[in-house]
Amino acid sequence: MMAELVQKLSDKTGLSPEKSQEVINVVVTHLKERLPAPLSSGLDSILADGSAGNAGSLIDEARAAASELSGMFGKKAGA
Repeated sequence: MMAELVQKLSDKTGLSPEKSQEVINVVVTHLKERLPAPLSSGLDSILADGSAGNAGSLIDEARAAASELSGMFGKKAGA
């Protein structure tokens, strides 16, 4: 999936593939620093192989994290 992202960014912006890779690395690093650990590691898996199975797991992890965060504030997730 990473190669696909690099190509798409390069095609749409006119950046070289090398610059596109740098931009994607900056964005991915930023996301990984901000996301909870399960989501961060899931992001690596998806970008490495593009596995749809990992995406489903990542969504489940996101829901669980949202539920935990909502609980901290006395609300139910999705409410």
